[in-house]
Amino acid sequence: MGNNQLRNTILKVLLRIDKDQGFSHLLIDHELKSGKIGAKDEGLLTEVVYGTIQRKLTLDYYLDAFIDPKKKIKPWVKMLLRMSLYQMIYLDKIPDHAIIHEAVEIAKSKGHKGIASFVNGVLRSIQRKGVPSTATIKDDVKRISIETSHPEWLVKRWVDQYGLKIAEAMCVCNTQHKPLTVRVQPLKISRDQALNKLVEKGFEARASIFSSQGIIIEKGNILNSELFKHGYVTIQDQTSMLVAEMLESHPNMKVLDACSAPGGKATHIAEKMQNQGELHAFDLHKKKVKLIEDKANQLDLSIIDAKPGDARKLQDIYDEKTFDRVLIDAPCSGLGVIRGKPEIKYHKEEADINRLATIQLEILESVIPLLKDEGLLIYSTCTVDKEENERLVRRFLERNNSYELDNKFFNTLPSPLKESPGISNYGLQVFPQTFNTDGFFLTRMKRKNKE
Repeated sequence: MGNNQLRNTILKVLLRIDKDQGFSHLLIDHELKSGKIGAKDEGLLTEVVYGTIQRKLTLDYYLDAFIDPKKKIKPWVKMLLRMSLYQMIYLDKIPDHAIIHEAVEIAKSKGHKGIASFVNGVLRSIQRKGVPSTATIKDDVKRISIETSHPEWLVKRWVDQYGLKIAEAMCVCNTQHKPLTVRVQPLKISRDQALNKLVEKGFEARASIFSSQGIIIEKGNILNSELFKHGYVTIQDQTSMLVAEMLESHPNMKVLDACSAPGGKATHIAEKMQNQGELHAFDLHKKKVKLIEDKANQLDLSIIDAKPGDARKLQDIYDEKTFDRVLIDAPCSGLGVIRGKPEIKYHKEEADINRLATIQLEILESVIPLLKDEGLLIYSTCTVDKEENERLVRRFLERNNSYELDNKFFNTLPSPLKESPGISNYGLQVFPQTFNTDGFFLTRMKRKNKE
């Protein structure tokens, strides 16, 4: 693929993410699987799409210093300027003159000479003068917002919830790459065996502290490895692995995963059960149930019975006190996974968080009666917002006095997590910056003993 064609593809993907609120990882994956992108171009496409979205507000701050505020700019022209400026500032391998030349060529082909001249003028001015400093921004919330490209309302919310230091560290971390992590299928291979095979193939890899099955890949493309292709490992963030570890499921138990797709946690639980027992997995969307089934088949796990269903209506299917273990990995704002899905921070609003918290409480109150007297329930989310996490758990316990937190949960956490700044009376909030992971929350509950 020529440079011009590659950058046209990048621009097309960026516009779909921005205009249609498409998911970056899905759109990138679609382009990579189309067969139109050469292997040597895959990295650049991924880097420029993710980077431009990740740094959008910062790039706009820089561009605004060189564009007359009265000038009306078409969305595709603004995006072309963003992606070109991203490459000029954050990428070293491509010379500025080549980036500007490609941008001008795209502007000519998509627009006219006037647009091409405008694009050329803006980018050459920035090349000559450099971008403005953010040091002059006195308000901390606004400065963090511009420097890390997070909406001001979100920065303020995190500052109010966690203080300036943690909020700023979280925003900075959200602009950085995190290493890929995988989970071994222990019925096929041990972690040590997998690590040895990876090292033999030139990977840089190490064990995770979050899970006895977790491996952190520092260097190497796991997707091209035989281990991945044959279902010996599967991709999963370390924080997500913590769920099955803390659920403590055993062979021949009856387990419910109430909000299961795409099935990463369900398959992990099935592995902990040594593929013996019953694991009932539900997702609201019928289409997503196939993702759970595909994941189970890939890992050769047969105990997962995946069905479409609303978690709030599972009492229509099962009697009370049916399950030994229950997982509610609740639908959430996803503000803990911004590093991998950067568009989330622009597409969410405070009203979305409040709406989701209402649904989360409904799910928890509907599902927890299905837990046996001696059973354990994990509530988890991939967000860092207190409204969906700590405050929700507190509200649930205040409204439902038959249940309590399982205090053994804190004692059984892996040692480094016991010192985490995110531990509270209501569970564990993992911040992305603490262990270089996704942001994640989980807690464990049980029925109160009747004495």
